[in-house]
Amino acid sequence: MVFNTGAALLDAIVLAVVSREDEGTYGYKITQDVRKAIDVSESTLYPVLRRLQKGDYLEVYDRQFDGRNRRYYKVTESGRTQLSMYQNEWKEYSGKISELFEGGRLE
Repeated sequence: MVFNTGAALLDAIVLAVVSREDEGTYGYKITQDVRKAIDVSESTLYPVLRRLQKGDYLEVYDRQFDGRNRRYYKVTESGRTQLSMYQNEWKEYSGKISELFEGGRLE
């Protein structure tokens, strides 16, 4: 992708991916799901997950899987509120950009 993906957009994408699973989801699956939308490495995503956890937007828990622990991430209530704000901002932002690309004028 030729457009830069800033921290806020990464946060929004990760929150959207994690919010699809009521019980949460694990890091590798988050990476795979995010990669369906944007090209990003695991080494980029894990700091995003830690930042969202530190901001109280994600809670973290471990669960046994094939004899080892797997770390799961789940969206908190404040994370859902933040995701809603991101979704509203994105609709407004992307609508303005689409309007410009299609030759319209912004009011």
